[in-house]
Amino acid sequence: MRDPYEVLGVAKGADAAAIKGAFRKQAKKLHPDANRQDPKAASRFAELNAAYEILGDEDKRKAFDRGEIDAEGKPRFQGFAGAGAQPGGFGRDGFENFTWSTDGFQRRGGRGARGFGGGGGFEDILKDVFGSMGGRRGGRGSAGMEFEPEDLGPSPRGADISADLTIALREAVKGGTKRLRLSNGKELDVRIPAGLTDGQTIRLKGQGMQGPDGTNGDLLIRVSIAPDPLFKLEGTDLRLELPVTVYEAELGGKVRVPTLDGAVELTIPPRTNSGRTFRLKGKGISSKQGTGDLLVTAQIVLPDRSDPEFDELMRQWRDGKPYNPRKEIG
Repeated sequence: MRDPYEVLGVAKGADAAAIKGAFRKQAKKLHPDANRQDPKAASRFAELNAAYEILGDEDKRKAFDRGEIDAEGKPRFQGFAGAGAQPGGFGRDGFENFTWSTDGFQRRGGRGARGFGGGGGFEDILKDVFGSMGGRRGGRGSAGMEFEPEDLGPSPRGADISADLTIALREAVKGGTKRLRLSNGKELDVRIPAGLTDGQTIRLKGQGMQGPDGTNGDLLIRVSIAPDPLFKLEGTDLRLELPVTVYEAELGGKVRVPTLDGAVELTIPPRTNSGRTFRLKGKGISSKQGTGDLLVTAQIVLPDRSDPEFDELMRQWRDGKPYNPRKEIG
């Protein structure tokens, strides 16, 4: 896999906000739903997710910058400085079945890991490996490592993994099923519950990485709602700009307004100005916090083409019945 900084297109000194912004921008561009004709879209999107999984997590990013993990998030084995890494010792194969996590145990005492050439960041791996070898205070594992009993504990379950999923506004409102491709290439169908809000996380139990004890972690899916061509999302409320004609604004009338449940009729009062907002109760998004409203803002729109009669009428109004709508602002 390529360098995650290169995948996201950010400099190594970029802050968290820049990394998140770069990911969101590229996610919209590379999402498979927006590139249905491109057979490589899914793999590029998976690579993007994998890069953000590292750079979007502060601890994993630091570990990558220190060279402790590679671009796939796997530990880089650097050998034992004291015990040696000769055949028959603790070589690379000894770690392939263990999961490294930045949330691992912290060393409290003893002489553990002094001879490990990879630096202090790998102590969690050593404790995962040797944890079952010491059941009492001062117990020693292979290579003469000593841990306090508080450091040992039970074998940890597998690590949680994160993924990002972009859905349409109507999918967030109505719910449904969405196919998600993970960074490891695995695909699964995710059930989208109705009433999901932007930025909410879905937890799928047992879909994470497998730990040394055989128990899987969870999959945490961060959901983003894609911009809608008609509606703007504001919490549980929706906003809609409604074009109205000059004569509808002046004389009033009934107009059809689109909603997520189908079109409804709205009565426009006479002499409605642009910017006037009407509230349609209960036409927003339903969630645990309640049901929002649809806020409809009128926008007066002139005819597409110039009309001589209309132009002449406007000139007569200008010359015979002038008014100044800007007198309040100087």
